[in-house]
Amino acid sequence: MNLDQAKKLIIDCAEQMHARYNKVVFDEWAVVSLAGHRGRVHAYIGPRIEEFKKNFLEDAGSLRAGILTADHEAGDFEFARHGVGTGFEAFVVAGKQTFLICNNTVQSMDGICRDPRWLGAQVPLVELSGRFRADPLALS
Repeated sequence: MNLDQAKKLIIDCAEQMHARYNKVVFDEWAVVSLAGHRGRVHAYIGPRIEEFKKNFLEDAGSLRAGILTADHEAGDFEFARHGVGTGFEAFVVAGKQTFLICNNTVQSMDGICRDPRWLGAQVPLVELSGRFRADPLALS
């Protein structure tokens, strides 16, 4: 898939997750590539684009090792249970060395999971990861 197709799927996923959770799950979504140890933001939805770019490695926190590991296939995902503040809550592998970062800049993943509506809100994210697995994002 191309970037425009991915952005549409991401926006649809966010809307479905928020509707099922009855409030915002992730207020920050970013498509990033890490080719050649150089990060680049290709798309961003959220409240803090400049801070996101500036603090990427710090905010990656416990997910940093997973993001920097080359052993991922498109569609794989990982969560950080205890990220706080702007620390990233999750990523989905969107394509080769390309990730969708999902973040709640206020609440931790642990806090999000405590709400029983989280179970239903996960469904669109899992479906999105399946879309990336079937048709990985190819950046031009």
